[in-house]
Amino acid sequence: MVTLTDIDIIQLLRKNNLNQDTLQEDVVEKLSQKGLKVATAESCTGGLLSERITRVSGSSAVFDCGICSYSNSIKEKVLGVEKETLAVLGAVSAETAIQMAEGVFKLSGADIAVSTTGIAGPTGGTAEKPVGLVFMGVCTKEKAYAVKLTLGGEHQQNTRAYIRKLTTDAALFTVLSECYHTEK
Repeated sequence: MVTLTDIDIIQLLRKNNLNQDTLQEDVVEKLSQKGLKVATAESCTGGLLSERITRVSGSSAVFDCGICSYSNSIKEKVLGVEKETLAVLGAVSAETAIQMAEGVFKLSGADIAVSTTGIAGPTGGTAEKPVGLVFMGVCTKEKAYAVKLTLGGEHQQNTRAYIRKLTTDAALFTVLSECYHTEK
C-alpha cells in the first residue's frame, strides 16, 4: 500500500502543475472529457470532497452520488462495510476505506469511486491511530485499493481544516490519475 505524507501530496501536485485551489476544476474537466462519472463516500472529510466537486459548474455531468457516512452504522447499512471489518479493524483502516469505495461504486454505477476515512482531530487520536491518519479507498471496474495518508506531523500544521483539505487534495489527485487509466 502506498503511504503519502502532506509533503508528498504537495510535491505531487507541484510536479504535475496542479493548483490545490483549482484541483476540483481539473478533475471535473478531465472526467467530462473522458465521459466518466465519480462517486464519493466520506467519513473524516464530512462531505468536503463532494462539495469541492460540486462547486464546479458542469459537475452534474460527472457526479451523481456522494455519501457522507460519518457513523459506523451508515458505513455498514448504506455502503455495505462488513460489521466484522469495523469491529476488528475499525473505521480507520485500509479495509474499511476499500469497502466504502466498493459500496458507493456499486450503489452509484460511477466509473471511479473514492472514499475517505480517518482521524481529522484535534481529538480522537491514539498511539496506534494518531490524528492525521487517513485511509483513502479507490474503486473502478478493474481494481480496488487503499492509500494511506499520514498528515499533519509534528512539524506540519495539525489542524482539522488542514487534514481535511489535504485529504480532499489527495482524493482529487487520485481521481484525476484514475481518469487516465479508466475507460468508459
